[in-house]
Amino acid sequence: MRALTWHGKHDVRVETMPDPQIVNPRDAIIQVTSTAICGSDLHLFDGVIPGMQAGDILGHEFMGRVVDVGPGSTLKVGQRVVVPFTISCGSCFFCQRAQFSACDNSNPADKQDLTETMFGHAAAGLFGYSHLTGGYPGGQAEYVRVPFSDVGPIVIPEGMDDDDVLFLSDILPTGWMAADNADIEADDTVVVWGCGPVGLFAIQAARLMGAARVIAIDHYPNRLALARRMGAEVIDFKQTSVLEAVMEMTGGIGADAVIDAVGMEAHGFALDTVMDNLKQAVGVGADSGHALREALMAVRKGGRVSVPGVYGGFMDKFPLGALMQKGLQLRTGQTHVQAYTHDLLRRIQEGELDTTFMISHRLPLEEAAKGYEGFRWNQNDWTKVVLKT
Repeated sequence: MRALTWHGKHDVRVETMPDPQIVNPRDAIIQVTSTAICGSDLHLFDGVIPGMQAGDILGHEFMGRVVDVGPGSTLKVGQRVVVPFTISCGSCFFCQRAQFSACDNSNPADKQDLTETMFGHAAAGLFGYSHLTGGYPGGQAEYVRVPFSDVGPIVIPEGMDDDDVLFLSDILPTGWMAADNADIEADDTVVVWGCGPVGLFAIQAARLMGAARVIAIDHYPNRLALARRMGAEVIDFKQTSVLEAVMEMTGGIGADAVIDAVGMEAHGFALDTVMDNLKQAVGVGADSGHALREALMAVRKGGRVSVPGVYGGFMDKFPLGALMQKGLQLRTGQTHVQAYTHDLLRRIQEGELDTTFMISHRLPLEEAAKGYEGFRWNQNDWTKVVLKT
């Protein structure tokens, strides 16, 4: 099969790789019809996530048609499915509590040591996202093996276009959970850092959950225009002091809830960002946390902080005093995708959610490297890339 493989920083290649096979009884083999490049994939592309090996197959946003199943799978050959990026067993302590991204069984035992050391507990398995999370081949390929296929994939009715449902794999439930974690109430003012795909879906979700105002922060004109389309007021951080603007727009109170949809690779020219980026470049630090620091300062006393943005290591200059003195609630984590997919599919079918507005480019899988380069270096125009096999 053809698949996109990682070979180092800014080096990804479409190569011929072995076809996947059924390994365990609950496995299924999916013939991929659509797959997308996620902002989290850019962390791998930039070489800031450890645990990658040359030849690893990338991609964790994908869907397709079932072509083979093990005896323990509940799927049937021929069904169309969207596959969550989180691999979850369905029966461990965490899965039983619908905390699917904390699954205890999906990351093989021989892969758990480093994340146990880094985080205190082993991470769950994820598709195409380094050997820290199981080393599973990803979905930017013609075929992929799906473990625990009786738990993760959601069957898609015939007649629905791939583009309508593909983002159920990650960014739509991630944006939804980001807003859910913010405990949005009527009349809330919610501020979202980052108008990439997750941030845009978080804006849409916050509006649907009843937020009176949503304020979006970015500097790319096209992304800010998309945020306006979702009903948000916008702040261009290159033109305006974000903290001053938020305080002015909220009468000096601050935001009721804030969402950091940027994560560990914040960009810009603030002094802390420049220092963090330099440390990333030389391998001293892993996380550039300007957006999170700013969000903690901008939220009102007693407010809520939601962090869907990916962080992978350590961050200094963290305003712990603001977190404690202001009495803030902080919630974060990889998305519990399986907890949201059925409700979100219903909302798509009923026309409540717009899932295709951000797609800027559709490319064949063979041009995946071009997609990564465009998405990384021209984020104003390349808002979301979908690859077709």
